[in-house]
Amino acid sequence: MPLNRFCSPLAIIVFAASMTVAAAEPEPLRLTLPAHWFAVVGQEMSLYYDNVVLTETPENDRFGIECNLAGESGERCWKVTPTAKDAGDHSLTVTVSDAAGTVLGRASTSLRVIPANAGAGRQVALLIVGDSLTHATAYPNAIASLLSQPENPKWQMLGTHRPAGAQEGVAHEGYGGWTWARFTTHYEPNPDGTYNKRSSPFVFLGGEKKPVLDVARYLDESFGGKRPTHVTFLLGINDCFGADPEVPSAIDERIDVMFAEADKLVAAFRSAAPEAELGICLTTPPNARESVFEANYKGRFHRWGWKRIQHRLVEREIAKFAGREAENTFVVPTELNIDPVDGYPENNGVHPNAFGYKQIGASIYAWLKSRLRGL
Repeated sequence: MPLNRFCSPLAIIVFAASMTVAAAEPEPLRLTLPAHWFAVVGQEMSLYYDNVVLTETPENDRFGIECNLAGESGERCWKVTPTAKDAGDHSLTVTVSDAAGTVLGRASTSLRVIPANAGAGRQVALLIVGDSLTHATAYPNAIASLLSQPENPKWQMLGTHRPAGAQEGVAHEGYGGWTWARFTTHYEPNPDGTYNKRSSPFVFLGGEKKPVLDVARYLDESFGGKRPTHVTFLLGINDCFGADPEVPSAIDERIDVMFAEADKLVAAFRSAAPEAELGICLTTPPNARESVFEANYKGRFHRWGWKRIQHRLVEREIAKFAGREAENTFVVPTELNIDPVDGYPENNGVHPNAFGYKQIGASIYAWLKSRLRGL
């Protein structure tokens, strides 16, 4: 099992009253992995250590990966570019130890390698829903580029939002600052034609002239009744960013409110498009640089604060949405394959750079290919 050694040993605490030296109790790492993650033959996929543990100093720990695939262990991640012979499921175990070799945590997942030709010749209608990460359109563009390679299905992206940077055929429902609740409730009586002043695409005036969530009407009026084969939701940052990270119950309360709205939107899609497969994308981690948070938020919000919220959110997203395949609802591990250093710019705490967006796109593409193979 290859291990990567970083730096200093655990601190010691000196109790002045007795002059007794004792090893400090390590904080729980809450090592968190989804049951499955996905890779496509010929496409690089990575697991970044910082994204699966709750620690302010991942550089002080040692991460070991045990897997029968010939991956590469680096300072910040384990990565693999599977070959055709690797297609299938592979158990992968992450072990975290301190500098003295004491095991702090261990967790396992299944890496599902999908053949490059999965879904070739099939028809895909993909609807992407999200916040500013989706609005940037970089990861939808990345998905489109991957789907346009040989041995892929014929694809169409549904959506009414086509920002200036969208590639040909790329559309989505992604809007900066939006939450699950905004998609389920927001109605603008006087839209001005911009995304800043518009209703949720899924909300309309009902029979009593009150706003109602009506996904079926959205699909009927926007796409002539066409239903998506797949829908992805990448949300959560705006829902939970303002929670108090010092109060765990406050984080959970904010997540509870978010989940209530997520349930409404998922149920609405389930009713309007019962055959569609719904992918719940795990909320992406923060930029690794505290300096960026200081520049963005002037001391109001900190990287470690958002990291604690985001990690708890991912724990609960996995617990809530895992094991619901019979409902055509799936977990998409978008938080694993994004570099918290090189995948983010030096001036933004939560929005990736071009490289990071491509990594998100690769994760969604790999999940989509797994569904096209029926796994």
